[in-house]
Order: sequence, then structure tokens, then C-alpha cells
Amino acid sequence: MKICFVANAESIHTERWVSFFVKNGHEVHLVSHIGRNIEGVIFHKLITIGKSKITTEQIRFVDLLSFFIRAIQTRRIIRKLKPEIVHGHNVILGGFYGSLSRFHPMVVTAWGTDVLIAPNVSVFLKKIAKYVLKNADLLTCDGLNTKDAMVNLGASSEKVSIIYFGIDTKKNHPSQRDEQLREKLNIENSKSLISIRSFNPVYNVETLISAIPTVLSEIPDAKFIIAGTGPGEMDLKELASQLKVEKNIIFTGSLGADDIPKYLASADLYVSTSLSDSGLAASTGEAMACGLPVIVTDVGGNDEWINDGESGYIIPVKSPEILAEKIIGLFKNQELMNSFGNLNRKIIEERQDYYKEMEKMEQICLKLIQDRK
Repeated sequence: MKICFVANAESIHTERWVSFFVKNGHEVHLVSHIGRNIEGVIFHKLITIGKSKITTEQIRFVDLLSFFIRAIQTRRIIRKLKPEIVHGHNVILGGFYGSLSRFHPMVVTAWGTDVLIAPNVSVFLKKIAKYVLKNADLLTCDGLNTKDAMVNLGASSEKVSIIYFGIDTKKNHPSQRDEQLREKLNIENSKSLISIRSFNPVYNVETLISAIPTVLSEIPDAKFIIAGTGPGEMDLKELASQLKVEKNIIFTGSLGADDIPKYLASADLYVSTSLSDSGLAASTGEAMACGLPVIVTDVGGNDEWINDGESGYIIPVKSPEILAEKIIGLFKNQELMNSFGNLNRKIIEERQDYYKEMEKMEQICLKLIQDRK
């Protein structure tokens, strides 16, 4: 199969999707505005004018110009390549660029904010989303909440398949716990919590930092590993300083794909304070696969994967007091943490296996190609 992905090459999710198809012997092309070498993938870089990253919050003229130039370039690349199938990732970006080529069969995968948030902040982006969803031959997403949003934007329910991004349960495993790393982070004799969401406002990391003083009043030596980068980094560090909790926080910066499992498995508890998610966030699934108990907000499809009080806790958004209470309760009950973590590992093994989900996607693509002949 000759498949052309239109996606952000910088994203670990893109890497995981394209790498599966490469390893299964397919000819894989990747069209992206960001250059990156991914083994076995034939890369096609788009020209950028203005910002390399187009945001949904504010689109300036120069960004719009870049936006449409990328779409035109993508159309030319696809027409020259003559792939058997095109797969656009992110409805607003890769999905739109690919759709303007008018190539079929065209698959579009929603990533979450592209249908859950972007259409609500811009009439322009809403029109783009509706256009893409109408013209794709097949749509995929990884959560029922995201599917509902796509249908509300005009997508036919019959065209939408749930394909989870999946978790590599071989790579994300409790055995990744690294005592040398724990010593390096100075958490070997402390209870530790980890968050690996980026510092984008939608992930609301300030709620976690705001909960820390209460936790420390009960467990003074607790440590908080906060991994990520983003536009709110300076504000988060300033908040930590104002609350006088910076000595208990380890800001690691962005973690590489190979480092994430080690960091997750080496911590005792995972927290996500996001305001929005599509289905189960990949980072939450990875933490569960590493055998961690989790505390997450009541967004996306978290309640489909986490049994509140059985494998973790689901709390309201922007609730630092409730978050602190749940953290303290778990840190004081190792047996409960072990029970939650073991069940989470089992849930991911049974329902979110990366290899099984990608095999489903592969079969869908092959069928679409066959049906067009």
C-alpha cells in the first residue's frame, strides 16, 4: 500500500502511526510543515510563512496566508505522488490540507481540540471542520465524546470509526521503573507524583500546582515531577514560587519518547488536570500501562476507562482542594495505590493495545483502497 499521511511530523502520535505502517512493509509518505527524520518514511516539507505553528485562538493574516499556501502545496504533492490513500491528521490542519487535494479515498483522524474546541472559538475554523468532515471518505477518532462532536458538526455517524491511538504495552510497562532515575530526581525516599501534560492553557497545570501546599501540609517530603513545555511555563514557575512550593517541584522540561515510560514507571502517582480531552489522553493511558494509579478530571472519555474509586479518581475541573484530598489519601495508602495501578495495567492491556488498534486501521485502509478499484 502506498499511503500519504498529512500530519505534524513533530508529534509523537504521528511518529507512532507512520512507523507502524512502515514496519508492516508499506510505502509511507509524510507531508508536514515541520521537518523531521522518521526511519523508513519519505518526507515532504511544506513551506512556512509567518508562524510555523498556527493556533486556533488567534489567526493573523500572515498565518492565514501560510495556512492556504500549505494546502496548495499539499495538493500538488499528492497529485504528483499518486498514493493509493491519503490520511490527514487533525481535522483543521492535515485533514483540511488533504481534503483540498480532492483525492479519494481520504481518511481524516480527529485529534480532539480540532473538533471539541476550535470550531467554538472561530466561525472560520468551524466552516473548515464542516467541509473536511463532509468530504472525507472515512473519519476516525479515539473517543465517543469526539465522535459526538464530529456528528454535531455534520459528519455522518456511519462514516466515523473509533480507532484508539493505542498504548504500546511492551514499551510502557511497570518494569521501566528506574532506581537510578529516582535517585537522580531525589525521589527515592519520597512519595512522588508526575504530570506530563504540556503547559498549554487547556491542560490547566496551575490546578495541580495550586493543590501542592495542601498536600505538603500533610506529607512534607512529597515530590512533584512536572514534565512539559509551553506558553504558560513562566507563569507556572512564578505560581510555584508564590506558593513557596518550588523546592518540592521538579520541572524536567519536555521528555523524549524513550524517556516517558521510565519517568512514569519511576513515579508513584499520575495526575492530569486537563480541561478537555478526546477519549483517553495518551499520557493517561501510558501511565496506566506503567501500573500507576491515576487522578484525572471529568473530561473526554475518562469515565469510560477509569472506574472512580476502583482504579483511580475522577474529579471536577479546576478543583485543587479535591485534587489535594485525593493525592493525600493515596499517598497514605500504598495498598490502595498498588490495587489501582494493577487494575489500570490490566485495562490498558485488554482495551487499548497499540498494535491491535493500528492493525484495525491498516485493514480499514486496505478495504477503502479495494472498494475504489
